[in-house]
Amino acid sequence: MEFLQSVLDFFLHLDKHLADIINEYGTLTYAILFLIIFVETGLIVMPLLPGDSLLFAAGALAASTGSLDMKIMIPLLIVAALLGDNVNYFVGKVLGNQIKMRERILFFKREYITETENFYQKHGGKTVIMARFIPIVRTIAPFVAGAGSMNYGKYISYCVAGAILWVVGVSMLGYLFGNLPIIKNNFELVIFGIIGLSIAPIIFQFIKSKMGRATA
Repeated sequence: MEFLQSVLDFFLHLDKHLADIINEYGTLTYAILFLIIFVETGLIVMPLLPGDSLLFAAGALAASTGSLDMKIMIPLLIVAALLGDNVNYFVGKVLGNQIKMRERILFFKREYITETENFYQKHGGKTVIMARFIPIVRTIAPFVAGAGSMNYGKYISYCVAGAILWVVGVSMLGYLFGNLPIIKNNFELVIFGIIGLSIAPIIFQFIKSKMGRATA
């Protein structure tokens, strides 16, 4: 229980914790940010790291203290996101046949691969970009894209676009608006808002699916 409280506190007070990390580690903070973004996008077992709120808080601190340089941070974290995606994609590619043969590996079932392949065929590569903005989904999507044998050339082009839009977009929002008094004084609510907006597509799709089954 104490561990969960610590995790929740870290999520909700990212601005303060990130400021403490900068004060303690200085330029090594860039490496810490790189590692968090890489792990969130690259390790299928670590989907709950605070990517969106971390980018927002980092942008806000860059604007308020100048301790982080956006010209360094943005390209670095784009690379971290891309490396994570590629690791996840190729792990999925290696394990995809195993999942199809065994029905399930961990929490991945054969039907997930089939459904995802159909979804990619229906909506195209833009789903890779959309997934980037949704927590948990952005961790799982590259793995499933690889496991479902999505063409790598097509995947990587949308992957690059999604990484750039995500890192630049969210961190610049923090840089431009994170230090407004109303946001600084209500940072916890802002974090909840970011999380809420991020998971809204999942909730909408879930409700739509349930309604579709009810009317079928």
